[in-house]
Amino acid sequence: MRCLLSICLLVLVWTTFVYADDVNLSVAASLKEAINELSDKFTKTHPGVKFLKNYGASGALAKQVENGAPSDIFISANVEWVDYLKSRKLVDIASIGTLTYNALVFAGTSDKASSMRDLIKLEKIAIGSPKSVPAGEYATEAFKRAGLDKQLAKKLVMAKDVRECLMYSEKGEVDGAFVYKTDALQAKQAKILFVVPQELYPRVTYPMVLTSTGVKNRDAVAFFAYLHSAEATSVLARYGFATR
Repeated sequence: MRCLLSICLLVLVWTTFVYADDVNLSVAASLKEAINELSDKFTKTHPGVKFLKNYGASGALAKQVENGAPSDIFISANVEWVDYLKSRKLVDIASIGTLTYNALVFAGTSDKASSMRDLIKLEKIAIGSPKSVPAGEYATEAFKRAGLDKQLAKKLVMAKDVRECLMYSEKGEVDGAFVYKTDALQAKQAKILFVVPQELYPRVTYPMVLTSTGVKNRDAVAFFAYLHSAEATSVLARYGFATR
């Protein structure tokens, strides 16, 4: 009986340990390389911690969290989707904060456009689907404020996230794509043709939050705190993100 009880206790402890060491991340696709490096750095001082990463469009990730997908930390490319989860009481409100900032640019493999006004001369322009991709939402807002939304409506090619936008541009399937500065800096073929004037769209902000399950995961809480560190800020800056 004592042996059975000891085995049960060991199984319970082992199960708890494994659960605590798994940190599920739901992160905007544009942060992929930076978060990969930061998680690798974290595991060097926290051996045994296992990261399960889910990168994609912020809206799609938020809907997945809402539908029960495992997630301890959610990092969006705009405040809307954190507010979405907040309104559904799926996150720890006290933990909401800003990780970093970015800028919207137009990238392509040719020199067909050097300003917003030049877009009307193009045939195909890639943007992320505004319903789930913040970069696409920022782009459409820029079109409206620049008075170009009607002229560009039939030229737009929708993508599932900014990485797919960049891929279309790299392959020459479109004349250019609206992506984040950090994505364009990593492109092999495409280059930044122009930076979208900041007055045309809200600043690209990356809020992050612990989910209702994440706040109970000590390793997730520790990594969340690490993302606020000077080392994390330095890594983000190296990838082209703005820290203030």
